[in-house]
Amino acid sequence: MEVVAVTVVCVGFCIAFIIILVTKALNWLWLWPKRAERCLREQGLKGNSYKLLFGDAKALSMLLQKAVSKPININDDIVPRVIPFQHQLVKEYGKNSYFWFGPIPTVHIMNPEAIKDVLNKTRDFQKPSYNPLAKYLITGLVDLENDKWSKHRKIINPAFNQLKLKLLLPAIYQCCNRMINKWKTLVSEKGSCELDVWPFFNSFSGDVISCTAFGSSYEEGRRVFQLQKELAEITAKVITSVYIPGWRFVPTKRNKRMKEIDYEIRKLLRGIIQKQEKTMKTDEDPNDNLLGLLLESNHREIEDHGNDKSVGMNIDDVINECKLFYFAGQETTSVLLNWTIVLLSRFPNWQTQAREEVIEIFGTNEPDYDGLNRLKIVPMILYEVLRLYPPATSIYRVVTNETKIRNLTLPIGALVSVPTILVHHDYELWGNDAKEFKPERFSEGVLKATKGQVSFLPFGWGPRICIGQNFALLEAKMALCLILQNFSFELSQSYVHAPLAIITLHPQFGTSILLHKL
Repeated sequence: MEVVAVTVVCVGFCIAFIIILVTKALNWLWLWPKRAERCLREQGLKGNSYKLLFGDAKALSMLLQKAVSKPININDDIVPRVIPFQHQLVKEYGKNSYFWFGPIPTVHIMNPEAIKDVLNKTRDFQKPSYNPLAKYLITGLVDLENDKWSKHRKIINPAFNQLKLKLLLPAIYQCCNRMINKWKTLVSEKGSCELDVWPFFNSFSGDVISCTAFGSSYEEGRRVFQLQKELAEITAKVITSVYIPGWRFVPTKRNKRMKEIDYEIRKLLRGIIQKQEKTMKTDEDPNDNLLGLLLESNHREIEDHGNDKSVGMNIDDVINECKLFYFAGQETTSVLLNWTIVLLSRFPNWQTQAREEVIEIFGTNEPDYDGLNRLKIVPMILYEVLRLYPPATSIYRVVTNETKIRNLTLPIGALVSVPTILVHHDYELWGNDAKEFKPERFSEGVLKATKGQVSFLPFGWGPRICIGQNFALLEAKMALCLILQNFSFELSQSYVHAPLAIITLHPQFGTSILLHKL
């Protein structure tokens, strides 16, 4: 009898577990999405009807494959190629539209006041974590929320203030000079050559991060860069697919490789951090790199609270922030420089104006910090490039508390998408010349250009604006100044215009230019 009773209880538990599991699956796959769809439609939002599990994923994937299968004309609008599904959706349903990322509705937010609400209310709209596999790449500040985010931001801020960035400028110059010397060697015989600048900008920005982040650990830093690059390519494929709960534990080839890369990166970074900490104990002034500045700030925070280590960052926290240095720092600058060269090749009058300004301020001398801050035309050009070719094409947030965005109430669990590239190209916000390259629109600064609206978002906006934006712009200014001092350039006949979003906005087939020595 006891055996029978135990068996009955076990069977009962199993049945109850299965019922709970099926109920949750049914709710996740169908009941909640249909309730969310009804909620959105009742408020006037338009979009496709929900399709079980996949939503719009198949249509999104098919349109993207079709868009990237062939290049576009240099004068064509890049949006239909970069985000073809969202472009078509807004074209068909208008700005007040939504699409389905699997069973999750994703609402477009394009009104500047609504964007301000989303990016300001950090407790109501948080970074989505719908695909845990992406966390191998997307770590640190960008992945944290609430109190932990505030703690990390406070500790990291001192490493990125203007005075600290000034200390990093010599290292940035040395890295850039190495690239320029390679170019000089290539053009030395004939005075000109055809060159794909994209891999050079990748290597340059990776070198800068390796040097400025880790100083004397440069070679180890380069290995981290190589691994992070591979991880970014895998992650780009991962985040465009629907994530099934628990899938990260399945030992697929992709999952295993992501774990292997993450393990090796963490091992390398742990060694670099330990070396830096050892240096800090013996050297009176070792902190001429981002890691040193970060560790110094972390130690000071702990000391200020009576050596309470819980208020600071632990070794894993520091590793995550170092990974973020690499990914964000390397990607942002390389794509910014790439599209700057493309646009200055297309508009040689702006190339000439920028070169004249650089020569007037620096002559042929090494650009210094004060001179870089006096530049007017170069920043105008960089801002306009960031407007037309923003590094990240969209900003996503998940609704974590019931809240209103203007007159819109969104269900908890829904995603909101601020499609940066659509906002930057919006005729209503930027005028009839929104898709044209016109740096003069920034002649009186960003505030004047945007008319005080939240419509320029290359580094995000609000409390979570990218902490490294000044670093990225300083690096881009230095590189562009040295290029303009030494070369003129134009697009090669072999150049193929094919912007492609791989986390950030890459040139699919590289960037071939004709480089001429001055």
